[in-house]
Amino acid sequence: MTRSWRFSTLIDRHKALGSNLEDWSGMGTAWSYSGDPNEEYIAIRTKAGLMDVSGLKKVHITGAHAQHLIDITTTRDPEKIYPGKSAYACMLNEAGKFTDDCIIYRLSPNSWMVVHGSGTGHEELTRAAQGKDVSIRFDDNLHDLSLQGPLAVDYLAKHVPGIRDLPYFHHMQTQLFGFPVMISRTGYTGERGYEIFCRGQDAVAIWDRILEEGKPMGIIPCRFTTLDMLRVESYLLFYPYDNSQKYPFDDEGPGDTLWELGLDFTVSPGKTGFRGAEEHYRLKGKERFKIYGVLLEGTEPADEGAPVHAGGTQVGVVTCAMYSPLVKKSMGIARLSVDTAVQGTPLEIHNRSGIIKATAQPLPFDDPKKTKRTAKG
Repeated sequence: MTRSWRFSTLIDRHKALGSNLEDWSGMGTAWSYSGDPNEEYIAIRTKAGLMDVSGLKKVHITGAHAQHLIDITTTRDPEKIYPGKSAYACMLNEAGKFTDDCIIYRLSPNSWMVVHGSGTGHEELTRAAQGKDVSIRFDDNLHDLSLQGPLAVDYLAKHVPGIRDLPYFHHMQTQLFGFPVMISRTGYTGERGYEIFCRGQDAVAIWDRILEEGKPMGIIPCRFTTLDMLRVESYLLFYPYDNSQKYPFDDEGPGDTLWELGLDFTVSPGKTGFRGAEEHYRLKGKERFKIYGVLLEGTEPADEGAPVHAGGTQVGVVTCAMYSPLVKKSMGIARLSVDTAVQGTPLEIHNRSGIIKATAQPLPFDDPKKTKRTAKG
C-alpha cells in the first residue's frame, strides 16, 4: 500500500479478512482475502456478496454549464438523463481513442456525479471546465459499497421502501440503518445488484450490519478480484487491463477505438460534438482487432496475457480468464484479429503449462439478454 494516497475507512475490516490492501487507483484495495475466491464468486451468482469498491473516483459537477460539460466530454446525450437516472458512458481523446469509461448520475437539474476508475476522467473533466460556469469537486469521503447478487434486493427490501421498484441504471436518495445514502441499481457483476454510496464515517457500520444480518441468507464479503471472474462471463471491460495500454501494438502507441472494444453502443444515436467524435465515426470499419470471447477445453484457465494462435500464427492475446465452478467451463476475454473474432473459429491458447485448444465465442457468456440485472419486482 506504499503508493496509496486514498484510504477506505474499511481498512481494518479488509486486513482482518486477510487483505494486504494492494494499490488500485490510488487507494489501498482488498485485491485478496484469505478465503476461497470461488466461494465469493458462487455467492454473488447464487445469493449475494458485498464488496468495497470505494477506489472508484467520484467527481461532483455542479453549475449552469454542468450539462454542457457532460455533453462535450462523454459519449452520452445528457439531455436524456433525468434526475434519478444514470448512464454508462465513455470518454475519448482527440484521436477518437478510448481514455476512460464512467457512470454519469444526474442528481438534480444542475448537479451531476461522474464515477470512473483508473483512467483520466477527472483530469479531462477539469480541463474541459476551464472558462465555464461549473464547479468540479473530487469527493473521497463518499464510499461505495456494492451489494451484488440475486438476493441483494430481498435483503435491501427489508430496510429501503421502494427498492424493488428501482429500475436498472436508476438511483434513489434514501436512508439505510438511519444513515443518509444514495442507492444505485448498478454494478460490475452482471447480476441484479446495488451500489450504496455513503459517507466514510458510516461505511463501517453499514458494512458490518449487512454482513451480520445477511449471513443467514448467504451474504459474504468479497474481494475486489472476484470481479475478474464475474466480468469475464458478463463482458465487462477493465481499463487498462483489456486495453492497448497493457497490450501495445508493435508499430503504434496505445489507444483503442470503441468499435474495437465493442463499446460503440455507449455513443448516443446521432450524437456529435463530443471530444474525438469525428475521428470516432471515421474509424468505423477500420478495426485492427476485436474484443471477443474464447472458450477453452478442459478446466485450466488461460494465463493472463496468454498468446492466442490460429493456423500456426499468433492472432491475439487473452486479457482476463477464469474457470467457472458453476457452469464447469473455462473462458476468457481476448483481443483477437478481426478475421478470427468469429463464432466457432478454432484457436490455441499458449499457456505457460502448454497449449490448450479453444474456440472463439461471442460475449457475454452469461445472460446475454441481461435479464438478471434488469429484472423487475
